[in-house]
Amino acid sequence: MSRPENRVPDKNGLKSSDRTTLTARNLSCGYHRKAILTGVDLEVRTGEVLCLLGPNGVGKTTLFRTLLGHLPPVSGHVEIDGREHSSLSRRQVARHIAYVPQLHKPPFAFSVFDVALTGCISRLGLLGSPSRADREQTEEVLERLGIAHLAARPFTELSGGEQQMTLIARALVQDGRILVMDEPAAALDLRNQATVLRCVRDLADERRGVVMTSHNPDHAFLVATRAVLITGDRRILSGPVDEVLTEGNLRAAYGTQVRVLQIAGPDGSPVRTCMHSLETV
Repeated sequence: MSRPENRVPDKNGLKSSDRTTLTARNLSCGYHRKAILTGVDLEVRTGEVLCLLGPNGVGKTTLFRTLLGHLPPVSGHVEIDGREHSSLSRRQVARHIAYVPQLHKPPFAFSVFDVALTGCISRLGLLGSPSRADREQTEEVLERLGIAHLAARPFTELSGGEQQMTLIARALVQDGRILVMDEPAAALDLRNQATVLRCVRDLADERRGVVMTSHNPDHAFLVATRAVLITGDRRILSGPVDEVLTEGNLRAAYGTQVRVLQIAGPDGSPVRTCMHSLETV
């Protein structure tokens, strides 16, 4: 793997740059030193969207948790800008990697503004207090995502799409260069799926990196630059979206008949879409 050049280490020991790289090299991950997945090689940089797909039970969540540092690798390496993830403190990692979980309900009815503001806690520590600059940054993020009008609303009263956008806002307040998103468009209606996926695309355009999981290949076709597909027998296929998400690979992964078609999108531009039958293979 080529190393970034001409970077100066920041005060957290990582190299400061607009480009951050999250890398897995010959990674095996699992539980209690027993590997579920082996030989994982992937890389995501700022400006890219990597979509992780595969059927239930093949280890997507395990890989996801290992990339985040929630699980130690069984073997191999997870690196941030060439430094082992395990050698970094949580605060160091938080300056580069921000996590966007699946929708959840907090125990208290926090406002949208307060939920987003908690993004700065990973930088400040539990005893730190948000500054005026942190609050101004939160206001700017909510405005940029188009949800400033929700700032005073209780998070628990929002629609699923609004809640997901609030969690993305929290990650942006944290200011990590790479966002790791767990099924960001799951359980959302079509309108809210479009809102969240458009936000993912915009984040990449703003030179942030995104790693996202999805059960829907169409999400990868719409926004991802590269894909990782884990098949039912735990083979790992990685590369450009159109090379990985082929009819044959999707059929092998999901055990059902699949067609990948190129159609005209609403704006007339060509888009790929995945259709499946009710027949298994």
